[in-house]
Parts: sequence; C-alpha cells; structure tokens
Amino acid sequence: MRVSRIGLMAISCAASLAAFEGAQATQTTATMSNSATLAAYCTVSTGSLAFGTYNGSGAVSTTANVSVTCTKTTSYTVALDAGTTSGGSLTVRKLVGGSSGDTLNYTISQDSGHTTNWSTAASAESGTGNGSAQTLVAYGNIAAGQFVTPDSYTDTVTVTLTY
Repeated sequence: MRVSRIGLMAISCAASLAAFEGAQATQTTATMSNSATLAAYCTVSTGSLAFGTYNGSGAVSTTANVSVTCTKTTSYTVALDAGTTSGGSLTVRKLVGGSSGDTLNYTISQDSGHTTNWSTAASAESGTGNGSAQTLVAYGNIAAGQFVTPDSYTDTVTVTLTY
C-alpha cells in the first residue's frame, strides 16, 4: 500500500494532537499579602457670620456652620481665637469699621441662647468623627446699644481643629 506524503503528514499531526490532549497543564500558586494603614485625619471648613444691618436699637443674631469631617472614631476639638481686631478677646470679639476705625462688640456662642461662649480650651466644641461631615453651629450676636459710625465692619476669627 502506498502512502502519500500528505497522508503521512496527517497521521503525524493526528499523533501529535493526541499526545498534546493527553498532557496536563501544571499549575503553581502563591499568595499576595496586602495591607494598609489608616491614619487619623480631619478637615474643617467654615461659613461666615453675616450679621446684616445693625442700627444699635436692637440685638442682631446670626449663625454660621462649621463643618468637621474626621475618620471614624477620631476625637476632635474645635476652638476659636479672639479674632484679628485689636482689643478683641475670647469672650467679646470686635468688628472694626473699614474707614471709621470704630468697633462693634460681638460674641460667638455654642448655643442659640448665647450662654456658652465658644473659644479655646475648656469651651471648645468637641466630638468624635464618623467618616462623614458633622456640622457645628456658631451663634453670633451683636448686643443692642452700640452706637457707632455708619461703616462696613469686619473681623476674622481663626478656627482651629485639633485631633
């Protein structure tokens, strides 16, 4: 019987294929160890106390939000300084007139009744982070009976977040 070259090739390929199908792939494994360290972290942002128009005949109150975002279970305190106007203190801050130089006394409290002054150390706001923004409210008040030159009055208070 005569076998052609093409036939021999076909037989040879079929034999190779059969040998390949019978072979099993070899596998090996390794493990990858992964880790991360999460540091305590907080951020703070603030709004402004916008008192609007004041004429001295009545008190003017307003609020501003202080937003604190801390990692879960991170304890924090938020303190306020006396402001940048000369003569201001932690209990009575001062707004200064841009051109007149006159000052208006005002307070920042932790409560709407204006009984708990918000300043540093013992009267700082405190809390524990939960990973989401937590809003604290600053209650501003200008008492009645301050008669000063008509002007635009400003002050800048630094908010310090400690964690």
